Amino acid sequence: MKTDTPRPIRLEDYRPSAYLIDTVDLEFALHPTATKVRSTLAIRPNPAHKGKPGALKLDGEQLKLERIKLDGKALDPAHYRLSATHLTMTKVPSEPFTLETVVTINPEANTALQGLYRSRGVFCTQCEAQGFRRITFFLDRPDVLSVYTTRIEADTALAPVLLGNGNPIESGKLERGKRHFAVWHDPHPKPCYLFALVGGDLAHIRSPFKTMSGRKVDLAIYVEHGKEARAEWAMDALKRSMNWDEKRFGREYDLDVFNIVAVSDFNMGAMENKGLNIFNDRLILASPETATDAMFEAIESVVAHEYFHNWTGNRITCRDWFQLCLKEGLTVYRDQEFSSDERDPTVQRIHDVRQLKATQFPEDNGPLSHPVRPDTYIEINNFYTPTVYEKGAELVRMIETLLGKDGFRAGMDLYFARHDGDAATIEDFLACFEEASGRDLAQFKLWYLQSGTPELVTSLTWDRASKTAALKVEQMQRPTAGQPKKQPLHIPLRLSLLGANGQPIELKLDSGEPVENGIIEITERTETFHFTDVPSRPVPSLLQGFSAPVRLTLDISDRDLEFLIARDVDLFNRWQSANAYATRTLIANVALLKEGKRATRGANFAKALGLAIAGRDLNPAYRAELLRLPGQNDIAREIGRNVDPELIHRAHTHLSRLVATTLGDDLEAIYASTAPRGAFSPDARSAGKRALRNAVLTLLAARGEPRDLKRVWDHFRKAASMTDQAHALVVISSLDIPERADAFDAFHDRWKSDHLVIDTWFAAQAQSALPDALDRVRDLTSHPLFSYAMPNKVRALIGNFALQNPLQFNRADGAGYQFVAGEVLKIDALNPQIAARMLGCFRSWKSLEPSRRAHARKALQKVAKSETISRDVFEIVTKMLDS
Repeated sequence: MKTDTPRPIRLEDYRPSAYLIDTVDLEFALHPTATKVRSTLAIRPNPAHKGKPGALKLDGEQLKLERIKLDGKALDPAHYRLSATHLTMTKVPSEPFTLETVVTINPEANTALQGLYRSRGVFCTQCEAQGFRRITFFLDRPDVLSVYTTRIEADTALAPVLLGNGNPIESGKLERGKRHFAVWHDPHPKPCYLFALVGGDLAHIRSPFKTMSGRKVDLAIYVEHGKEARAEWAMDALKRSMNWDEKRFGREYDLDVFNIVAVSDFNMGAMENKGLNIFNDRLILASPETATDAMFEAIESVVAHEYFHNWTGNRITCRDWFQLCLKEGLTVYRDQEFSSDERDPTVQRIHDVRQLKATQFPEDNGPLSHPVRPDTYIEINNFYTPTVYEKGAELVRMIETLLGKDGFRAGMDLYFARHDGDAATIEDFLACFEEASGRDLAQFKLWYLQSGTPELVTSLTWDRASKTAALKVEQMQRPTAGQPKKQPLHIPLRLSLLGANGQPIELKLDSGEPVENGIIEITERTETFHFTDVPSRPVPSLLQGFSAPVRLTLDISDRDLEFLIARDVDLFNRWQSANAYATRTLIANVALLKEGKRATRGANFAKALGLAIAGRDLNPAYRAELLRLPGQNDIAREIGRNVDPELIHRAHTHLSRLVATTLGDDLEAIYASTAPRGAFSPDARSAGKRALRNAVLTLLAARGEPRDLKRVWDHFRKAASMTDQAHALVVISSLDIPERADAFDAFHDRWKSDHLVIDTWFAAQAQSALPDALDRVRDLTSHPLFSYAMPNKVRALIGNFALQNPLQFNRADGAGYQFVAGEVLKIDALNPQIAARMLGCFRSWKSLEPSRRAHARKALQKVAKSETISRDVFEIVTKMLDS
């Protein structure tokens, strides 16, 4: 990297491919260290390409070329060049032709887990974004769509199951059964990143599904032997997803089979390969004894997400990788809507907003800030980010808010009809909504082009004499990397003005027009909206449902926040007000501690919270969300400058203890009333009760009385589900009690043979707030069950320490930073993609107080000075230090 600095790829340089590949015929002879791949490509010049096509430059990495033929004849070596990254044909026919290559690859040595590799003895692939070039020479770009036929051959004992994209068309035995083969054909043109192959000794479950037109689809989920029962929840989620997509968007599945394979080693959560989804097994396997409610919910959501990609990603893909949000942001929106319909809509929206604020807001406010549609990158794997996914989903949601459900559905229907089989762009997507609705979305498009989180600074005044109210809104947009100046955005703001009785006042503008669905549209830097017939001083309930991904600043009193917490008819904003009140209280206590004073704020908040959770008619999951205080990372984000994580931890501990002490009797009553009864069920209501009980357990543990500590230990010992046991284990990890060691020993002994569940054991220790956490994590990297080559283990131990342990990662002596920097370099040697993502834990380092900031800079410089860092890590660390 020091002698060959990676060059950025820019959106403005996009040109259509000079050549197209109509059909791809692949033949695989699977072998752990020497897999043979024969590729026959039907290639022709692209009529959309301007000028002479010129040389044909195929991507290819870590491939040993054995043979190359043009139209069935050996290609003269003088007519092609071979490098470490490309195969270039210098003399190309002007008419359509076929190109055949045979290469050898080594799946066993592929620790980067891109291309074809082995996971616990199973051959599998990961081709998004640019992994196909590690399988064969190809035009590895998403705008080259081809029809694939794949023949897979292997030793029967090594890989009795052979799976590919599309439908199975042939299979048979070879060498008297010692070997066998399977042929798969996908009739739908697709980009090469959607190619998939699996070969291994796997068990499976099956289930039929009848589509809305009456077609039968055979569904199957392949897992390790003995874990079939743990795939039933995923199968149920898949069938519900298919049914939901038919009803909500009119989208029917288009193949005869749909297969899912769960593998242990996977860089992502899952991959939507056409007809053959490959999943990280932690997002497929679940049982009451082995998976938490959070994992059941994640499985439901991710299974839906990958299935929904069949239309938003597969049938319609993205023209280039700059358009990644077109498939990912849109599909995240769709899976969020599915989860909202399957569970409680308000609770789901709270979960989504928590996730957005925890992951995307810091990204938008730091050195890794980038637009939802980036205009440049060095390594595309670095742009599978919360901005592209979660913020991208919020942009789609705003389109629905602006157009209404009917207008949004009309736009989606037009998008599906017009671009089926296309590689599309953001402009194509927005044009469909403009045409279907008659609305101009030119200003709205800026959301895709401008980075950073807008801030809405608002103020509300009321005139007693005229019975009018005026809401002033100002858009504030801070400079971000490469974008010092911003244009005003088109922002939908949903609101209510509440009267003294807590009921919304009918909103009418001074023009006499009503405010449709409580939404005003902000398009200028500063605007004032005048409302008439406001009989009494209103309390504003703004940004209801989080109608736009913005920061909201409103000069509102504690008393009005208490009113909203108790009376707001919009349950999301009732939670949002409680969260804002808690945040305000924590920040005030941090300021007191910084001045050397005691933390004293919180009594009024605790009382308001007690009234809020008293409503027994509220969903238990919603009451649990009310009891979850903002996290320490959330408070650091809100403070924004000269952050001292130790002071935040102390303030958080104080408020948790104060709430528990103030509401102790009520919390104990809730804990007793939500004790598990009957058989475990993952349904939303049952999960909500467990969430409420565990939220109470966390708060009571913070009170710290002997009976509270005993309660945690008993909760662990008597747990009837992994949800309760894992939660108790995390709480115990930060308690300096004799039972702590016993709990971790017992959990280890029970689950050491289950490679998934043991990740919970690693993760709980990594999150410990006790002073020995770093030493413990360092020791665990040498544990026999830990491996740097296994992404799940790296995420469980090092990832949780770096991202979920703000106190110990941000140690005042900088030891946490130095440790993680060193681990990133170790991981980078094996898996650059995982290493680069791990480095993201430094995204907010410039907001730290000066001493910690200096330590963090030193750790990042340690990474930057390495002579062997990958393109992935180079891009991230360079942005971190240069911005």
